[in-house]
Amino acid sequence: MTMEHVRLGRTGLPVSRICLGTMTFGLQCDEPASIAILDRAAEGGVTFIDTADVYPLGGDLTTAGRTEEILGRWLRGKRDRFVVATKCFGPMGPNPWDAGNSRRHILDAIDASLRRLQTDFVDLYQLHFDDQSVPLDETLAALDDLVRAGKVRYIGCSNFLAYRLARALGRSETLGIARFVSVQPRYNLLFREFERELFPLCLEEGIGVIPYNPIAGGMLSGKYDRSKPPVEGQRFTLGNAARTYQDRYWHDHVFHTVDELVRIADEAGLPLATLAVAWTLQHPAVTSPIVGASRPEQLDATLAAVDTKLDADLVERLNELTAGYRRGDAPR
Repeated sequence: MTMEHVRLGRTGLPVSRICLGTMTFGLQCDEPASIAILDRAAEGGVTFIDTADVYPLGGDLTTAGRTEEILGRWLRGKRDRFVVATKCFGPMGPNPWDAGNSRRHILDAIDASLRRLQTDFVDLYQLHFDDQSVPLDETLAALDDLVRAGKVRYIGCSNFLAYRLARALGRSETLGIARFVSVQPRYNLLFREFERELFPLCLEEGIGVIPYNPIAGGMLSGKYDRSKPPVEGQRFTLGNAARTYQDRYWHDHVFHTVDELVRIADEAGLPLATLAVAWTLQHPAVTSPIVGASRPEQLDATLAAVDTKLDADLVERLNELTAGYRRGDAPR
C-alpha cells in the first residue's frame, strides 16, 4: 500500500489521504492499545492525526484531555513527522467559561492542549461545534490571534452547516484575518446530507473536507447484528456517546441498507469497511476521511481504501442504494 498525500484545501500543507481519529484512546482503548493503533497507522503511511481536547469519546470531566495526553507521549521524538489536528468547544471544567467558542475559552483551551500534546504548536486547530451564543467575530479574532502567535498554523471547523461556514468565510475576508481552511462533517453511505450544500460550498471556496464516521461507528463494517443488543464497551454502549450513536444508526432501515451493502461488497471482493471508505474518497470534495479503531488490525481494511478504485458503475449502484440518506439538514 502506498499512502497518497494531498493539499489541505487551498493551503500548501500536504496531508495523508487517510487521517487517523483518536477518540477511542483512553476509554474504549487503554494506552498500550492506543499506542499500537498509532504505530500501525504510521506504518501504513498515515501522517495526519486528529484529536480533540474533550476526548475520549463517552467520557466526562474526569477523563477529558486523556486522549491528547496519550497522543502527546507517543509523539515525543517524532512530532516533526506528523500533521496534528485538535479541536476545542466541549466542557473542560465546571465553570460556564470552560466550554464554547468564547475568546476566553479558546485562549485557555489551546494552551491546555499544547501542554497535553507536549508541543508548541498544532497544525490545524478546529472549532468542534458551532457556538451561536458567541459573536462570530469574537471567535474568529481569537483564532486569528493564535495563528499570529504561532500556536496554530491553520484553523478549521467541525459540525458547521453550510450557511454558517459561508458566513465565517465572509467575515474573515471582511476583517482580513485567518479563514477556515477545512471543515469536519459526519459523512458516510448512511449519512449524505452534506452533499447538498456544504460540499458544493467547499469545492467553490477551496475548503478541505475531513469527514468523520466514514464507516458509521463500525456499522459499515458489517459486524453488528440487529437481533442482538450492542456489546458493552463498543461505541453504541459507551457512556454519553451511546445514545448518540444508537440514534444515528441503530434502526431497522439502516440494518436493511447494510445488508444490501454487504452483498455489494462481497460481489466486489472487498471488505465492507474498505468499500465504504473508498466511496468517501471518490467524492471530489473529500480530502482525508478520519478513520478510527479499537484494535490495530481494524486499520487494515480502512487503510486499504487508498489503493481501492471504484468503477463508475459500482459508485452509481452505491449512490442509488443510499440516495434516501441525502435528505435532511442535520448539522451532525
